Amino acid sequence: MNNLTLFGSTAAFVFFAFLIGEPILRWLIRLFGVYATVREGTCHVYVLFGKVIGVLTEPGLHFLWLEIGPQAIISNWLGKRYILDMRLDQQYLRSLPVNSEEGAPMGIGVWYEMFISDPVAYLFKNTDPRGSLSANVSSATVRMLSNMPLEDMLTTRHIMSRAVRAEVSPKSHEWGYKLGSIYIRKVHFRDQGMIRQIEEKVVNRLRQVTSAIRQDGVNRVSIITNSAERRAAVEFAKAHAMRPQIVGAALQEIGRDEEVSKAMFEILEVENILKNEGRIALIPKQSELLAQLLAAQTAVSSN
Repeated sequence: MNNLTLFGSTAAFVFFAFLIGEPILRWLIRLFGVYATVREGTCHVYVLFGKVIGVLTEPGLHFLWLEIGPQAIISNWLGKRYILDMRLDQQYLRSLPVNSEEGAPMGIGVWYEMFISDPVAYLFKNTDPRGSLSANVSSATVRMLSNMPLEDMLTTRHIMSRAVRAEVSPKSHEWGYKLGSIYIRKVHFRDQGMIRQIEEKVVNRLRQVTSAIRQDGVNRVSIITNSAERRAAVEFAKAHAMRPQIVGAALQEIGRDEEVSKAMFEILEVENILKNEGRIALIPKQSELLAQLLAAQTAVSSN
C-alpha cells in the first residue's frame, strides 16, 4: 500500500512538473536565445544595438547560437526581433483621376500584388513601404496614362498595365517591397453630366436604329403586298380576256349538233325564267277575254 501511494504521488509530481515546468523551461531557453521557430511564410530579423545581426527566412527550427553567434544570448534582452509576413498581398486602388487626350475626365481602377523581397530594406529604408508603394502606383498611373487617346484607354488595358509596372518596379524594389502583377481592371467616366449625355446619345441612337428597322420592315411588306396584288391583277386580267374565247369555243362545239344546241338554249331560258321574281299566270286556251282582263289589271297596278 505504501509503495502504491509513493508511486501515485511521484507520478502526480512528475505530471505537474512537466505541465508547469516544461513551458517555463522552453520560455527560459528562448529568452537566452537558444532556438527560434520560424513559421511558413514569415521571416525573423534580429537587431542588436541598431545593427542587424541575423535574418531567418527558412521555415523550421533554428539554433540561434549556431547561426547568429554569442550575440544571441542577449539579443532578446537588449535587442529586438521583427517578425515579417512574407506572403503575397494584394491591394486595389479605385477611380484614380486621369484625363484622356480629348479632355474627358476618366477614372482608372488599378489592382496590384506585392510582397517583401528584402526584409532589411523593408524595415529600415522606408517607414511606410506599403503606403509609399500605393502612392507610387497611383502617381505612376496618373503620369503614364494621362493624355492617352480615349479609344486606346478603353481597349489597351494590358499595355497600360505593363507600362505602370515598368515604372513602379525599380523604385519599390529599393524599399524591399517588390511589386508583383499589376492590372488595370476598370476604366470609367467620372463626370456624371458626361455619363448622362452618353446615355442620351445611346438611347437616341437605339431609337433611330429601331425606327429604321421598323420602317424597312414596313417597306418590305408593302413591296411584297404590291407585287402580289399586281401579279393577281395580271392573272385575273388574263383570265377575264380568255373567258370569251373559252365560251365561244364551247358554243361553237355545241352548235355543231342542232338538238344539243336547242336543248341547251331551252334549259338556259328556263333558268332565266326561274331566276325572275315575276308572277306567271296560266290562261286556258281560247280565253281571249280573260287575257285582256289580266292585262288591263296589270296596267292599272303598274300605274
